[in-house]
Amino acid sequence: MLNIDFMKKAIDCALKSGKDIPVGAVIVKDGKIIAESTNTREKEQRTTAHAEILAIEEANKKLNNWRLDDCDLYVTLEPCPMCAGAIIQARIKNIYYGAYDIINGAFGSKSDMTKIMQTNICVKGGILEEECTKLIKKYFEDIRKC
Repeated sequence: MLNIDFMKKAIDCALKSGKDIPVGAVIVKDGKIIAESTNTREKEQRTTAHAEILAIEEANKKLNNWRLDDCDLYVTLEPCPMCAGAIIQARIKNIYYGAYDIINGAFGSKSDMTKIMQTNICVKGGILEEECTKLIKKYFEDIRKC
């Protein structure tokens, strides 16, 4: 069930991204945050260090299970195909995202992984969309000034 406070926490995570694109993700189970992350791809120089992947890995360790049944994911930007695939494979129940990604979004904007892969995931975009979109726009405006 959607809880705006969890998206606000994902925004807080995104604000800690440093030089990486500001994307934050939190995973919730039974009304409690069990994992959170931000993008660290630039920091770690690791292709897969997207906020969603890192949060999934943290949740896997916390639950000692690769299945994240009955978990919800809140993320500030619509996931890319790599992350969407991992989210579906992890069997996350609900995904709530903020900003739409018309270039790489894989839950409806550019492509829709729910139509490609077998899944029962419930997807809802546009949660605190304005705040999430501002984070991304500001990041790209700032790096283009240099």
